[in-house]
Amino acid sequence: MALPSIKKSSKEQINKNEIGYPFFIKAPLVIIGLFLFFYMLKLLQDILMPFVFAGLIAVLLNPVYNYLFRWKMNKIIAILLTILLGLIVVGGILFFLSSQIVQFDEMIPQLNAKVLNLLHQMQQWLSAKFGISSEKQMSILNEAMKNSKTYVGQTINTVFGIVSYFVLIPLYVFLLLFYKTLLLEFLYEVFEDDHAGRVAEILHETKSAIQSYIVGLLIETCIIAGLNSIALLVLGVKYAILLGVIGALLNLVPYIGGLIAIALPVLMSFVYKDGLTTPVLIIVAYSVIQFLDNNIIVPKIVSSKVSVNALMSILVVLLGGALWGVSGMFLSIPFVAVLKIIFDRVDGLKPWGKLLGDKLPKRVSTKIVNKGKTTDE
Repeated sequence: MALPSIKKSSKEQINKNEIGYPFFIKAPLVIIGLFLFFYMLKLLQDILMPFVFAGLIAVLLNPVYNYLFRWKMNKIIAILLTILLGLIVVGGILFFLSSQIVQFDEMIPQLNAKVLNLLHQMQQWLSAKFGISSEKQMSILNEAMKNSKTYVGQTINTVFGIVSYFVLIPLYVFLLLFYKTLLLEFLYEVFEDDHAGRVAEILHETKSAIQSYIVGLLIETCIIAGLNSIALLVLGVKYAILLGVIGALLNLVPYIGGLIAIALPVLMSFVYKDGLTTPVLIIVAYSVIQFLDNNIIVPKIVSSKVSVNALMSILVVLLGGALWGVSGMFLSIPFVAVLKIIFDRVDGLKPWGKLLGDKLPKRVSTKIVNKGKTTDE
């Protein structure tokens, strides 16, 4: 007579396990967990940020390392040569930019005279239109300068942070490539043998997505730099190539970078040219380039592997900026792309993968609608 009670109790236990915790218990736990997770990311950003950048660079340089290693080259030498090639490319870009920036020295006296003249004209216009005296304008300017000291300090800290990244990132890249097999073996052993195929698929798709995204960004940057430079050369703007390249690099920062990229040549045209014709033409030209970038270049070149919808992209970019600043904005899209790859291959997380994706269902699933009706009834 004990058997039925055992069966009944075991069945009740199974049903209890299937039901799990109620929503009002799970929701606060999830919120607390997310808060602690993002708080730790914010707290450890100086440690984690260079490591994340190094991870992206290591994935990008991995094919070069594999190619050298297949030549029976020593592992350490192959890694060092890979990093050296990467540094040569970065050094070439920095050398080009510095050679262009040096030309500014020749025009500094003319630039100062023009800026002072513009400021004098602006003071006269403010006095005539709004009745603000020159003394009042100078006091407002001095107050703004005092408030800007905080931002100057932040900028200096950012510069020192970038210098430290030039030391940490190559070191992290070397260690990640050197211990690549150890890290992969760890990931395979953490999960059960039944999931080994799925883990391998996720790793392969993640590597392909990151490589495609970064290579796509580099191609996009070169195209935008060329278009910007051609437009500025045609309009006769000083330092057209330098401003075009800087604008393309700023374009890597979503949303905000594009506005600054337009402001720089417009400001330069105000300084060296009279009238509003050139600034207006610059805004029109850059708007056309931005339209081509957003509707043709990015979808065809950059977003072929990173299919995240616009709503989630904007939200994640803003969250990344609030968390890690400009670096967080840049890292947010590849981070979400990796999450989407994982979500799409884990049964319980597939709805989240669909939420991040750019595929719109034609209508709500009939099964879901019927389920909702049943619940309402």
